[in-house]
Amino acid sequence: MQIRGTDANRTEINGVSTVGSGAGRSGIDFEDVSAAIIAGLEVTKSPDAKTIEGSVGGTINLKTIRPLQLNEQLAAFRVQGENSSLTTDSNFQPRISGTFGDNWDTDHGTIGIVISGSYAEQDVTAFRPRADRDNIITSDSGVASAQSFDFLPIQFFVQDYDNFEYETKNLVGTIEWAPNDNTKFFFDAIINDQERLQESSRVQASGVSALNDVSVPDEFETINFGSLGGTNLGSIQAALRGVIPVDLENDDDDPNLRFSSDTNSRVTKSEIFRLGGEWQGEKWSVFAEVASTSSDTTTPSFNTTLNFINPNAPLDAGGANDNAVPFAYDLSGGALTFGIADGAEYAPTAEQLLDPNNVVLRDVNIGRDTTENFEDAFRVDFTYYVDTMVTSVDFGYRYNKSGSKREEIGNNVNLRSMEDSPRGSLFSELLVAGPDNFNDADGRELYVADFLLIDPEQVSSNPDAVLAALQQALETHGSGETLDEPTSSSTGFFDIEEETHALYAQANFEYEMFRGNFGVRYLQTDVTSVGNSVTVDENGDELVSRVTNNGDYDFILPRFNLVADVTDDIVLRFGAGKDIRRPNFNDLSTSVTFSTSPNPNVAIGNPNLTPEEVISYDLAAEWYFAEASVISVGIFHKTRKDLFVDQIVSAAEDPVTGYRDLTDPCEGGGIFNPIADINVFGPNLGTGVCVGTETKINDTGETTQKGIEFAVQYDLSGFESELGWASGFGVLANYTIQEFDGGEAENIATSRAGQVFAATTGNDQEVSAVQGLLNLSENAYNITLYYEKFGLSARMRYTWREAYRTDDFGSTSSFPWGFPAVQADRGQLNASVTYDVNENLNIGVEAVNITESEVEQYCVNEGALLCFQGLTDRRITLGANYRF
Repeated sequence: MQIRGTDANRTEINGVSTVGSGAGRSGIDFEDVSAAIIAGLEVTKSPDAKTIEGSVGGTINLKTIRPLQLNEQLAAFRVQGENSSLTTDSNFQPRISGTFGDNWDTDHGTIGIVISGSYAEQDVTAFRPRADRDNIITSDSGVASAQSFDFLPIQFFVQDYDNFEYETKNLVGTIEWAPNDNTKFFFDAIINDQERLQESSRVQASGVSALNDVSVPDEFETINFGSLGGTNLGSIQAALRGVIPVDLENDDDDPNLRFSSDTNSRVTKSEIFRLGGEWQGEKWSVFAEVASTSSDTTTPSFNTTLNFINPNAPLDAGGANDNAVPFAYDLSGGALTFGIADGAEYAPTAEQLLDPNNVVLRDVNIGRDTTENFEDAFRVDFTYYVDTMVTSVDFGYRYNKSGSKREEIGNNVNLRSMEDSPRGSLFSELLVAGPDNFNDADGRELYVADFLLIDPEQVSSNPDAVLAALQQALETHGSGETLDEPTSSSTGFFDIEEETHALYAQANFEYEMFRGNFGVRYLQTDVTSVGNSVTVDENGDELVSRVTNNGDYDFILPRFNLVADVTDDIVLRFGAGKDIRRPNFNDLSTSVTFSTSPNPNVAIGNPNLTPEEVISYDLAAEWYFAEASVISVGIFHKTRKDLFVDQIVSAAEDPVTGYRDLTDPCEGGGIFNPIADINVFGPNLGTGVCVGTETKINDTGETTQKGIEFAVQYDLSGFESELGWASGFGVLANYTIQEFDGGEAENIATSRAGQVFAATTGNDQEVSAVQGLLNLSENAYNITLYYEKFGLSARMRYTWREAYRTDDFGSTSSFPWGFPAVQADRGQLNASVTYDVNENLNIGVEAVNITESEVEQYCVNEGALLCFQGLTDRRITLGANYRF
């Protein structure tokens, strides 16, 4: 959830910190929590001194039902079913929830309980095509494909089918006891179990770049790169439509066709326990609480890749386990489409694509990574009431211990030769046809509809049997490779803990039309980071030693809030304060995780990261001009120091061959990845190649984020006598415009992109640009039309945000061309209708993403070079709620 253009927010449940399943700081993901257990939501944009630190945009507090606030017994049961438009499973996924709550007067005071539970399944599907055009064929290159102009050829194609199946179980229990009117004790328990099963597939056209010298596009488009970092990057032609042929004289195994099955799970158990009490006296009140929150996650994964061995083309003379397939592509009309070039020489038929004997095993990657996050906290808050302009004084203390422990457990087996790779006929019982509905989202005609995968259903239900069958196939084939069980990685381990002491004091005041508070929060944090240092001895064996780093910091956070009730219907608000944003745990770790692909950058932690400091000013005016109606306008200004930015170091590539360094160290930049496939980055097959690195650093320049918010709510319920049934209509709308300035940390074009820009600009000057704040849309709005009358509740909401830069490129964290991708403008339409059949029964329907609005990502600048699409699903939910 974004607040004022940032995801750096804090999520609480009943005022208690939550921790997510990963290494982030924002807390639990909303997708992990059932809405059925939430009674309300509170958003704080301008904090006071008692507000826990750690937010840039705001603090989101999810509230569960409090039993002592019930006026009558609560007993409710809800049944729903949700369907995704793109899933191959047409059934509605169930959602069931129930709540019981009541309170009783006894001889020992009032006792209340609430028990709420839910069970939900969800199937979410998206199609994600991607096309890379980040190389150059110059007019003077002398190759067969050269034109009278420079152009960008095709480098890579991906047809990605993402399917996630969620199973979520939530249980909430609350007990409250008020022995008298002044005292209350409470205990909350919130338990969340979620399993997210991924059954995704990828069809890749790899080795396409090997045909750049001979493949001539049928049609080109003009790409205008715009300007970046003050440099006008000019324009260039790019391949738009054509065929990438099989040319045996040029290359006898490229381009090649590859099928991957990604069968991953995320099994997360989150728990929040909260015990406390409060006492209210004549002059004093005291609140005390101990809380423990944790999130333990295991991510079992079993990912496999098959290479298609085209029976119409000769095997690779060098013994490699891939061989040539012709492709057709059409990137016109804003759609990234590719498929088999039917009718071209050597083109395979559908029957051949689905023949198990025509695929070989290429990769088996197994993982069992674990992440353990926790926060234990104690707080005590005092209030002293004063009969003066200062109505009360609050002060208190909070201690918390937080931590994240990650262990990477995996095994990667990469097969690159026919000698080592068994054909699918040896494990045909594991193979199934992949999804053939990639055209369901946009009606595309060109795509790969026929291909084989290792059955994700078998992998998820019995991975040991699948592993045994593949091992048997290797042995029968005579391969020397072994599929071992996953083992711990020395470089992928970290254990980070923080201890924080926080003190605060604030005065609350009220004088005539003014009210508010002013105060200060002081915090001191100690950080202990444990990781592994890995070296290699003279025999090539790893030497692992445990390394501990210690650090500390402290901050003083002043905060001030003022409200002026100018008239009965006009309110002015002003807030000023300072907060911090701590770095994510994995950004502090020095652990290194390698990928088997040569494309992703390797993330390297930075233990010297310091928290970001944020000084905020807010000014708002609200006019309550009619019953249930308001117009508001707000101005905000944030000065952000030590902003977290990504520092990218790309691996150098030879400008002629495109090869990278294949030995350690990587003098041209990057880091040596010992398990990455060399692929097209070297003259021979194998593993071990220099790849780029990505590290979080603090921007040394000061930055500012400022904007204006407009909001309106207009409800016609006050005009029932004049309008009758039409008085049920109303509208909600808000609009935010903001901008971001400053910063010094720059991103630099990759070596390949640098060659392109040298041609478009006419000089070899290095192209760079300040990264700034990611995920910031300068303009965003939403509008909701609703009708509430005669038991009918209908709402239609349209949300739109302007383009923004992002490091989430195609569902992977990477910077194509060396710069964050640009996610284009996008709007989404949702709607819901519910009806009270009687005072007990309510039925309804909800639709999310009605128009199936797609995601578009551009490289370099918005509208420049379309390189990724996300074709998303429409979800329909039917349900009924019965209240006893």
